[in-house]
Amino acid sequence: MNKKLLAVAIAGVLAAPATALAQVTISGIFKVGIDQYKINNPGAARAGLNTSEMRITDNSSRVIISVSEDLGGGMAAIGQWDIRGAMDSGGANPGTTPAVSSISNSGNTWVGLRSSSWGSLTLGRHDLHYGKQPDDIAAKAGALMAASVSLMDFAAAGATPIAGATRTPNVVRWDSPSWGGFTITAAYSTGTGALEADLSGATKGSAYNLNPAFTASNWQIGASLWNAKADGTGAEQDGQVIYGYMRFGGWKIGAAYNMSSITNAAGADTSDRNAWTVPVGFTTGAHNFNFHYTKADDDDIIPGDNSAKMFAFAYVYDLSKRTSAGVTYAKLDNAVAAGYNFFTNTGGLGSTGSTMTAGEDGQLIAFTVRHAF
Repeated sequence: MNKKLLAVAIAGVLAAPATALAQVTISGIFKVGIDQYKINNPGAARAGLNTSEMRITDNSSRVIISVSEDLGGGMAAIGQWDIRGAMDSGGANPGTTPAVSSISNSGNTWVGLRSSSWGSLTLGRHDLHYGKQPDDIAAKAGALMAASVSLMDFAAAGATPIAGATRTPNVVRWDSPSWGGFTITAAYSTGTGALEADLSGATKGSAYNLNPAFTASNWQIGASLWNAKADGTGAEQDGQVIYGYMRFGGWKIGAAYNMSSITNAAGADTSDRNAWTVPVGFTTGAHNFNFHYTKADDDDIIPGDNSAKMFAFAYVYDLSKRTSAGVTYAKLDNAVAAGYNFFTNTGGLGSTGSTMTAGEDGQLIAFTVRHAF
């Protein structure tokens, strides 16, 4: 449950008029697991090295500070600060170059306006395009690394994330109201790098995302279009995703198909691959079961067999409405020329030396605890 810090309480401390202050809401999740991670079919570079480890892994824990002020006439000023912290490290996030503080505003962080008639317009950092598949494997206390994003949102044989597979910076975003279940998100980024770099080269970078969707009481269908050009070089990404799900009884069955391509600065195609996933979930009382099978097809541009396949299963038990504990098993198999990895394993939530290289396979067993507030 969110804890609301009322404006009148803050006004009393600051001796300021209560009517001039906004409503502030603090929420978030703490989610940490103990993992047994193993690399199967290790490459020659691992000769004499360990191929398995036990580790404590943060699963993108966060504290969210949300602000809303009623402006009248159905209009509100809104803002959000999404603070991510690696609860397992206590210092710099491991695996990042350069290392970043264990507490940062790397989440969905923005400010803007919301209207009851035309939706919301925000400026800041947003999740765009990636993760649109209806995969609930990482919901509640399922392990984040087991998500189908691992294959669905990476191209170039697993080497390049599409839409960064994270928040896109420098974004202006419009979210429509719901028109009888139909919604649309339209977003534009002036540059997908952390800093603007139009002046560093001959090409100005930018990105756009369109995401229409229709959601009914027991089903959804949607699509997402992505295009991004890099600052300075003009290297380009294109992505299209079609996704949907149906619910009946305690079941949720979904599907998604992803088409992604990359063009280099010279205009030559460097990657063109398709991927698909089928997620299945079942909930009964406090018991949650989630599964997905995901396949990245062979890249049409890159030579060699660079396909990959993955399946994952998670059982989560709800200890309360806010707290859950779960066990996850995931297996990712790379073909001889593919180097896909578990989602976030190669970034700040992984461990040193855990990145899989071409032809290596991964296995993950995780026990995870999640508390939402």
